[in-house]
Amino acid sequence: MFSPAEPLTWAMTWRAWHFDVAAALCVASVGLGYSWALVRARRHQPDISAVWTIGFFSGIGCWVLACMSVIGVYAHVLFWMRALQVVLLLLVVPFFLAVGRPVTVVRNALRPIDLDRFDRALSSIPARALTHPLTTSLAMLATPWVLYLTPWYTASLTHSLLAAATRTLLVLIGFTYFYARLQVDPVPHKYPQPISLVISVAETIGDGVLGLVLWQGSLVAPAYYLALHRAWGPDLRTDQTIGAGVLWILGDVLGLPFLLLLMRALSADDKAHAAQIDAELDQASSALETSAPRDPGPSSLWWENDPQLRDRFGGR
Repeated sequence: MFSPAEPLTWAMTWRAWHFDVAAALCVASVGLGYSWALVRARRHQPDISAVWTIGFFSGIGCWVLACMSVIGVYAHVLFWMRALQVVLLLLVVPFFLAVGRPVTVVRNALRPIDLDRFDRALSSIPARALTHPLTTSLAMLATPWVLYLTPWYTASLTHSLLAAATRTLLVLIGFTYFYARLQVDPVPHKYPQPISLVISVAETIGDGVLGLVLWQGSLVAPAYYLALHRAWGPDLRTDQTIGAGVLWILGDVLGLPFLLLLMRALSADDKAHAAQIDAELDQASSALETSAPRDPGPSSLWWENDPQLRDRFGGR
């Protein structure tokens, strides 16, 4: 383990690592649980996509990098490193975990009796409230504001237990958001994809405003950073300006894959809706054809139906 008091150099970006007990426990628990469920699920559904597995364990890898690599080492020394850690834990890690479709994998791994209980819990009122667009969007939008503009920020830097809880909470909030918005997994209630697009635009604006506040506003936790007596790297104002750019620009850039998936889901929903309408129209057309009266055949003159008149005038 390297002391974060050492200047941040290119060599340190590869050499600076430390062991984060809380992150290690979370990563190990989540990774082992997903692996166990994946093995059992493949017995019932062997065609589970490898993309899911790659996506999920990419999230696990990003979680390790955010907490144990140079980012985790310098997150409590440099404001911009802390901002990078927040972006990774709130946006990147949860996005990849949600792409791994853990709910689908767990459902396929359960026995029928356990599956019924799982589905009941998934459709319960608390689950619906937790994954409601208003709940997840407010949590995602408000968390960075509350973290940076309240004493929570300084406390999370000075108290190790609160710091570990904060890092874990960021992942949980982000995962709940992406799970409910992507809707690639079974969800308590499926909402129209245009709602997700509107929410994404609102969050982009909110992130931009927060970036401007941190860029032009007062310094965050100046007493804490001054007490470090750091004699290298950027000054406090420059450090916070870089961090504001990381939150604003990098957050928007990393949100592009999410927007692409939303657009893809929206297109798929439109195609499914169009196919449903076509099927209903075809069914209605078939029903009309079935209920229509049969063709009585070619019309004839009225006297041809009378035997005597038909014999008298039929030869003419």
